Amino acid sequence: MVFNSLTFLVFFACVLGMQRLPLGWTTKKFNLLLASYLFYAAWNPPFVLLLWISTVVDWYAAQKLVHAQRPAARRAWMLLSVVANLGMLGYFKYGGFLLANFTALAASVGVQYQAPAFDIVLPVGISFYTFATMSYTLDVYLRRAKPATSFLDYALFVTFFPHLVAGPIMRPTELVPQFAQPRQATPDMLRFGLALVTLGMFQKVVLADGFLAPIAEQVYDGDKLAGALDAWIGTLAFSGQIFCDFAGYSTTAIGVAMCLGFAMPDNFRFPYAAIGFSDFWRRWHITLSAWLRDYVYIPLGGNRHGEARTYMALMATMLLGGLWHGASWTFVVWGGLHGTYLAGERLLRSRFAGYRPGPWMLFAFALLTYALVNVTWVFFRAHGFAKAWSLLGGMFGAHARAAPIVATSGLVLTAVIILGLVTAHWWMRERTLETAIARTPAAVVSVGWAAMLFAIVITQGSGNAFIYFQF
Repeated sequence: MVFNSLTFLVFFACVLGMQRLPLGWTTKKFNLLLASYLFYAAWNPPFVLLLWISTVVDWYAAQKLVHAQRPAARRAWMLLSVVANLGMLGYFKYGGFLLANFTALAASVGVQYQAPAFDIVLPVGISFYTFATMSYTLDVYLRRAKPATSFLDYALFVTFFPHLVAGPIMRPTELVPQFAQPRQATPDMLRFGLALVTLGMFQKVVLADGFLAPIAEQVYDGDKLAGALDAWIGTLAFSGQIFCDFAGYSTTAIGVAMCLGFAMPDNFRFPYAAIGFSDFWRRWHITLSAWLRDYVYIPLGGNRHGEARTYMALMATMLLGGLWHGASWTFVVWGGLHGTYLAGERLLRSRFAGYRPGPWMLFAFALLTYALVNVTWVFFRAHGFAKAWSLLGGMFGAHARAAPIVATSGLVLTAVIILGLVTAHWWMRERTLETAIARTPAAVVSVGWAAMLFAIVITQGSGNAFIYFQF
């Protein structure tokens, strides 16, 4: 079930109505749990079993390890959780990838191995909910959090439908305590939540699917060589599409949760106004960045064991972050490029520690950051290295005589949208959406809200799934 569908609209109205009924808090939580299972089962009912397995294993492991006396026993229960979660993730998401690479490796040394067919359907959102549940056991093991006292509350944390299939990646400490006491959205929360849902759907349906996706598809999915203009326009279109798609989902999820009386953390903070790549990752997919920092980068040593160890930990974290996004070497290269950017930035900061750039230089650094991020998007979007290298060649002038791909109207439309998007990010760089709306006249907010609703209704292609569902 996708947010941008009539089915979800009916589903959400029913859930919202049930939460407003004069029922006991335990009954309401149980209704939310059943609704969340129904939401996930709409994709593929058997995969609800994976949710149950993850929920039961992590709950049981956390309860056991907190009462274990010996360090070895605590470690064993923690490893049970990690192996169970990573085992499911590895089998469903990376099984085919590992098998194909093993076959290729065997062939390279003269061994002809015919791999069996690996036709496994990827469960929607498995990367998100396995990371969320694994953080519960790891936090209990590291004594950063106490285990939940209610199985119902923990099960609802795992399956809570707004964040279930595409984040934000919630921590138990952020959501489980909210289930302890009855919660119901105030009129202001309901209005702001619905406004966020509208904004998120506008980003997804109108900007990502309606305007930008067709331009990116013309360049990335066709067989024609792309010249510099087409290659850059196609990549810029994808940069806008991926942001509007994923930020649109996160904004909608936060709005849906707010309508039900719950708070969820921001997942994006105007990333295309980032000045440098550490700033970019503080603004892009914030909950994943924090997860990788806390459970990968810091355990690998972080910045506590010298420069060489720091760079190794940084690169390993970003390579794993790239692989998290998809079972393909192009995603690994995408992560590796970001790791290289972060390492280079760290090196430059240490060499020029006393340098204080002025406003115009900061703006230039922001544009450079955005340009280099777009280079990485080529590997994220391309279906293989051949297409990625072809597009990179086009971006840097290798196909000067290539025939035009994108019509003039598409070029202008993409340029206007991307310019507006980057300008909006820059203007909102030090602001929050809440404060910006609070300082805007109510009439202007109402007109903007109505315009977004109208655009959503008239835009075609609103049934496209969110890009991050495949992760």
